[in-house]
Amino acid sequence: MYVLESLKKIKKNVNQINKKVTIVVVSKTFSLVKVQPLIDSGHIDYGENKVQEAKDKWSQCLNNNSNLKLHMIGKLQTNKAYDAVKLFDYIHSLDNEKLATKLSLYEKDLSKKLKYFIQVNIDNEFQKSGVSCDNLTTFMKFCKFNCGLNIIGLMCLPSINSNPSIAFSKLKDLAKGLNLAELSMGMSSDYKIAIQNGATFIRIGSNIFGNRN
Repeated sequence: MYVLESLKKIKKNVNQINKKVTIVVVSKTFSLVKVQPLIDSGHIDYGENKVQEAKDKWSQCLNNNSNLKLHMIGKLQTNKAYDAVKLFDYIHSLDNEKLATKLSLYEKDLSKKLKYFIQVNIDNEFQKSGVSCDNLTTFMKFCKFNCGLNIIGLMCLPSINSNPSIAFSKLKDLAKGLNLAELSMGMSSDYKIAIQNGATFIRIGSNIFGNRN
């Protein structure tokens, strides 16, 4: 199967740099039929960027495969927070206090604890989501101490016009300063650079499934 061979190739590349990196297979827009060979092979981490699509695609599958881990990697609206807590194990895009407050409330309602990455707007791009570097410490304290959220690390999306290693190195320094162990950074085009700069979670889609329509 093409997708299996592609994932094996990624894993080989990753293991040559750092064996402890989690590969999140970005399955957004692809049907479960395409993803199933990877599930059957034992891969457990999958990323989606829309709550409704993930709900429609994964709900039944998760009932049959309790070992699977689902990662929310896209922008999360507060009105989708309840379903997100119900469905996902990781949120990579925590970026505002209103969302943090809702997630905390729904964790209590559902008796469930998720793992969170704070999304950092690493290059200060006005069109991108994420907490500014200047506000990061204050926001993390709010999430941890006011909301009781389990913040495990930071996430970023470097500017397409910049050298990604600069952004990745900066995020690593920020995480170190906050005593956070995990870094969600690197996609199909730059995951090797991300791992060399300390990524512990990489998000790979097109290198496994091919280009999206």
